Amino acid sequence: MAVPGDPPGGTPDGIGGGDDELRPDEYRSVVFDEDFVRAARLQEFSAEERMGEHARAVRSRSLWSSGGPSSAQGTSTPGRGARQGMLLVLLIATAFAVAVYMGLRNPYVPPPGGTAEPLSSVVVPLAPAEKVPGGKPTDLYEKSRAADYRVGAAGITLPALRRTQHFTEGQVVAALSIAKDYLVQSSLDPDVLSGAASRPVRVLLDPGQLTQFDQSMTAPSGDGRYAATGWLVRFDPAVVLVADTRVRVSGTLAFRELTPEVLEVTTDHTFVYAVRPVGGPAATLDGASLFTVRRELRMRFDREDLTARRTELTSAYVLAGPQDCASDPAAGFRPLTAGSDPTTVGPPATDPYTDGRPRRTAGLCGVLAPGGTPTAQPPPGERTVEPSGATPGSAAPVSPAPAPAG
Repeated sequence: MAVPGDPPGGTPDGIGGGDDELRPDEYRSVVFDEDFVRAARLQEFSAEERMGEHARAVRSRSLWSSGGPSSAQGTSTPGRGARQGMLLVLLIATAFAVAVYMGLRNPYVPPPGGTAEPLSSVVVPLAPAEKVPGGKPTDLYEKSRAADYRVGAAGITLPALRRTQHFTEGQVVAALSIAKDYLVQSSLDPDVLSGAASRPVRVLLDPGQLTQFDQSMTAPSGDGRYAATGWLVRFDPAVVLVADTRVRVSGTLAFRELTPEVLEVTTDHTFVYAVRPVGGPAATLDGASLFTVRRELRMRFDREDLTARRTELTSAYVLAGPQDCASDPAAGFRPLTAGSDPTTVGPPATDPYTDGRPRRTAGLCGVLAPGGTPTAQPPPGERTVEPSGATPGSAAPVSPAPAPAG
């Protein structure tokens, strides 16, 4: 008896029933292999996913997740994912091409240097009015007015701190600390003092002043622009050596807001060095003498300088002695050593240790007051510079500098 569903006339010969093993070659045209399923552009949601509200029965599969769609016959057909991928690649290539083109047409030009104000310096040598005393550095310091001065960087102290109208207290601290670093490197560094190095000072300067600084180091001149001793303290190594690295220092720092974008720091310090001559019988510690340098500097800081920890040195007024007025101090100081006789006559008038109203005289010479040497007492009155051979109208009065703190 035929079972419903069986082929008419019964099952053909040679073909097994439902329990017989099927032969793959006879069903190859209707069986979907794994690659075909993966490449399908539509994928049916699960039963749980279809239960949601407004759920769709199938999802679209992109080229990137399926590895590339293919038809039942194995041919590749680009879908929406492929089109989006190609569009993305095209956009990236276009953006890159535009960037290259703009870079070639409008190359970046860094801000030009040289905008900083050039340094204006005055270096006045002070000739001795009496014989230069000598001895051991410790004894000379004890007998001088630098006996109570602090040693080295400890003598450079910061003033009371406060914010200004447009600069915070932190920015004021930064400006003062950079100014102190500049004083330490330019006045106390042994390599700078001996003329062996200038980089410790150079790295603290505004890039716009580097050309002027470099020319001052390589070709110094006493023209008020290119004096090496306007930037730093340097001794002529052919004449003297520093006999004691414990330099005595005293002075003050002050600050003010020059413009809403610029802070100005003013420094006024006296540095006392013990030096000795190079070679000869006096080249011992017993043959040392004192050399005094008073530096009044003005430094400016914009916000970029504060961030980069650098300064713009705008003016320097330097008194230094004892030294011969016949020697040019622009390249380096040439102190008169122990036992040297006076090189000028006239009333002593310049005391680098005290307050007063110095007459600024570029290219001339002052007279070192007796109070500027050990064992002598300071003369009363104000400090002034009496130039040797000055012409009328060559000096300009300036405001008094604050007295160094003892």
